[in-house]
Amino acid sequence: MPTPPATTLPTPPSPAPDPRRTRWRTRLAGQAPPRPPLRSAALATGAAVTGLVLLVAAGGLLGHPLLIPPLAASAALVVAAPALPLAQPRNVVGGQLVSAAVGFAALAAGGNTLWTAAAAGGLAVGAMALTRTPHSPAAATAVIVVLTRPPVLPFLGLLALAAALLVLVGWAAARAGSGTGRYPAYWW
Repeated sequence: MPTPPATTLPTPPSPAPDPRRTRWRTRLAGQAPPRPPLRSAALATGAAVTGLVLLVAAGGLLGHPLLIPPLAASAALVVAAPALPLAQPRNVVGGQLVSAAVGFAALAAGGNTLWTAAAAGGLAVGAMALTRTPHSPAAATAVIVVLTRPPVLPFLGLLALAAALLVLVGWAAARAGSGTGRYPAYWW
């Protein structure tokens, strides 16, 4: 008995891809950004070293340390990713000060414990969001405040000075042609 001819059913058209999912998939499947030009990397590195050494020198002149670990991360954002909102002066200075204030409030409420330090870091994220000053390194500043119990007014003043110095170094690096873009995109 002969076999009937095979019939091919038409395949239904595929639905149009959701552009939101396609973009996300593209980002996930994408590659790392290209390596920056050597000159840009060298200028950003030099600016970061200059900024952090400047903090050490200014701290020595003032008799108080200005270099705390979160400021090294702030310097990295300012000189290596100056276009990011997290790197703008409002976020660097404001985020650091808001987070330090949260740290002092948490210290007063919960004392000098690791539990309080952890809560302070998380609460700092929310406080920065509410004040429109998100700056990821600053969450660590809240933790440091709880763990080290510095004097409030001197610490806040020195922190503001240190953050402002890093912003000025970023501004100078951009003017020197670091190749990482205009800095700042906005001041406040």
